[in-house]
Amino acid sequence: MIKIFRTIDGGIHQVNEAQEGCWVALVNPTATELLEISEQYGIEVDDLRAPLDEEERSRIEVEDNYTLILVDIPVIEERNEKDWYVTIPMGIIVTDEMIFTVCLEDTPILGAFMDGRVRNFYTYKKTRFILQILYKNATMFLHYLRIIDKKSEVIEHKLHVSTKNRELIELLELEKSLVYFTTSLRSNEVVLEKLLKVESIKHYPEDTELLEDVIIENKQAIEMANIYSGILSGMMDAFASVISNNLNIVMKVLATITIVMSIPTMIASFYGMNVNSAGMPGASSPYGFAYVIIFSLVVTLIAAFILAKKDLF
Repeated sequence: MIKIFRTIDGGIHQVNEAQEGCWVALVNPTATELLEISEQYGIEVDDLRAPLDEEERSRIEVEDNYTLILVDIPVIEERNEKDWYVTIPMGIIVTDEMIFTVCLEDTPILGAFMDGRVRNFYTYKKTRFILQILYKNATMFLHYLRIIDKKSEVIEHKLHVSTKNRELIELLELEKSLVYFTTSLRSNEVVLEKLLKVESIKHYPEDTELLEDVIIENKQAIEMANIYSGILSGMMDAFASVISNNLNIVMKVLATITIVMSIPTMIASFYGMNVNSAGMPGASSPYGFAYVIIFSLVVTLIAAFILAKKDLF
């Protein structure tokens, strides 16, 4: 899908034909659309396809008539009826006449620009537009990181009540999301540093503060991701130890109960042997059965008392 936007009278409007100063947004474009854009604007098809590869790394490539900026953006992925967080590439291609964005999904980062919810946004100010996209991307990382932190707190409260595998798996998914975020943010940081040195991207004094804000937000997101990742890792190790300890306690109690219950079974087994009854204590007495039961009960209670003293129950 191809959408074309242009700033008209200070507002963003979707237009039908691309002109100088326009923004062309490609969302999960088809091979035909990529070929048309490539032939019409002289952009390599491989560079247009690069953001559509989920494994593509963040980088900046400077060609003769355009510059490709590839960064990772956070997206929500639904698995098992729950929302999890991953990252996908997004490409920003800057030419002398206009700017292109290529992405696999309709991301809210670009949606804010399409809806006109970003202040001081003009499609013809390409350098500022790039920085605004990168700034919005960094703030979106921070937003999702806060959501991950709140989700981890909810799961932690659940684990205090019931230590089940389901909660641990959810923590593992959150930790995976943090690993994706940390890796992507560090790659984006390299892109930001290189962006300062790229001569094909014009730098204006009025955009210096915005560029500094982008770098600060990205570094803050990296620090938050590292902190949350460390907390989640420690939490998983702690609760894994708790579950293992609880299992050991259950096994200990079951083993103790087995020992106590084996005593009357053993005594009854002796009296059930096929031997001369004259040699069995209490065999000639009409109260012999009661004697055996009482004796078994007393021995069992003594064994249970001794084991309880050793804190084996």
